Amino acid sequence: GKTTVVKLMTLLFQPTGGQILLNGVDAARFSPRSVQREMSIIFQDFGQYQMTARDNVALAESERLDDDAGVRRALGSAGAEFVDSLPAGLDTPLGRLFQGGRPLSGGQWQRLALARLYFRDASVLVFDEPTAALDAQAEFETIQALRAEAAGRITLIISHRFSTVRLADTIVMLEGGQITESGSHEALLARGGRYAELYELQARGYAAAAETGDALS
Repeated sequence: GKTTVVKLMTLLFQPTGGQILLNGVDAARFSPRSVQREMSIIFQDFGQYQMTARDNVALAESERLDDDAGVRRALGSAGAEFVDSLPAGLDTPLGRLFQGGRPLSGGQWQRLALARLYFRDASVLVFDEPTAALDAQAEFETIQALRAEAAGRITLIISHRFSTVRLADTIVMLEGGQITESGSHEALLARGGRYAELYELQARGYAAAAETGDALS
């Protein structure tokens, strides 16, 4: 249901009932394209485009395909410096569709998708599970960069990882398609509801994993 909410908010889906309000105005009064121009979005099922590394990023704004400086800045923000080590750098074809294409790991593809999001000069950033394919260290680095990029912009993050969620100013918890809790991380913990219960469960899981790792090492 969470991704569906995002697709409704970004006017990729049209509601069959009720209203979506943008600054208090019914979204039906705007063209979907005019709304989407103000948004930069990465979905959980992000695209893995069989084209060059440059084009994978710059297609977010096709009129800026030659903006190498902007592409490199976006790659840096996304932690995708691995592009510099590819055989032809930004001109390296990615994937297996074309001869000489370079395959990437899931985490590398996700970093390219983040770079594509950062490349676009949008007033609203939307992240649907932005760190799902990243390890704990890469997730931390990505979230730090995200906070810098989000300064002065509206940012919506969907995540099951509380290490990501807790950074939000306002957290909205959905269960069964309904909002069951909302507030800051500290307020929701103090309330002692379902959010606090799930947070403690995940925290204990991380602690147990860390102890097991120490024992094995």
